[in-house]
Amino acid sequence: MGDAVELEVDGRTVRLSSPDKVFFPERGFTKLDLARYYIAVGPGILRALRDRPTTLERYPEGVAGENFFQKRAPKNMPDWIPTAHITFPSGRSADEMCPTEVGAVVWAAQFGTLTFHPWPVRRDDVDRPDELRIDLDPQPGTDYDDAVRAAHELRAVLDEFGGLRGFPKTSGGRGLHVFVPIEPRWTFTQVRRAAIAVGREMERRMPEQVTIKWWKEERGERIFLDYNQTARDRTIASAYSVRPRPHAPVSAPLRWEEVGVAHPQDFDLATMPARFAELGDVHADMDDHRYSLEALLDLARRDEHDHGLGDLPYPPEYPKMPGEPRRVQPSRARKQAPPTTP
Repeated sequence: MGDAVELEVDGRTVRLSSPDKVFFPERGFTKLDLARYYIAVGPGILRALRDRPTTLERYPEGVAGENFFQKRAPKNMPDWIPTAHITFPSGRSADEMCPTEVGAVVWAAQFGTLTFHPWPVRRDDVDRPDELRIDLDPQPGTDYDDAVRAAHELRAVLDEFGGLRGFPKTSGGRGLHVFVPIEPRWTFTQVRRAAIAVGREMERRMPEQVTIKWWKEERGERIFLDYNQTARDRTIASAYSVRPRPHAPVSAPLRWEEVGVAHPQDFDLATMPARFAELGDVHADMDDHRYSLEALLDLARRDEHDHGLGDLPYPPEYPKMPGEPRRVQPSRARKQAPPTTP
């Protein structure tokens, strides 16, 4: 696997063992290629991760090997990488790493971390998100172009309800993510409620193209706006993260004028460094903005008061939440329903 190498990363020396270990056999990319990629896009991924509790998606033997998600900070983590204490819906808690310099990203790559999954909070306030994250997930029968059409309508919805500015990026797969920087004033529950309001408005505008139905059997050939990605402990791959697919795609930040012009396959471990060298981080000003959710929460209140539209199901691993409807898929609920009497 070659002798270990030492990489200088903004004044920090990071040791990389087995630098020639192949992580992406289809493309021949090695662990050293991965580390150099993260150095090349360092300011961008650090902007996405800075001070955020971050779960590591690790592939120690490369993309073809076994993987796992590491939530708790590794015991061998250097003391120059800070942590934050976070609580899961189960009531359990953990200390998660919070990158504050590019060296932390490269250190994680040394242990086979391909994708970084940051929480939408900062370590100084882990209970109040500072991002509203919208995940546009193509369902069977739909594709990236369908997600693009939904994203442009989403942009209009966000602007209409509070003058919100979303920052789009590819997921690294077939979907799109749109992140909105918000004031850290609201709880996870309130931010999720705002995301549901966005989804319902999108359904009204694009009923044949967009759905927020939680149960797959009800979604049809539509883009699923996954409101539960805003629930506590649900995370989305960060901008610039490498995704665990054979061709080493990356989650690429986009300018709005690129949405529908650029395609996910344009961005990978080999091509993104050149783009970054030319354009820099196209979301560099994201942290300069902080928007209010009041207009979306007003929309949620109107949905509840005028249309009787309350909460929606949480993910299966969550405890039963206050106000949540029955968490049973519709086909099973019909089978379980008692027969009606004449």
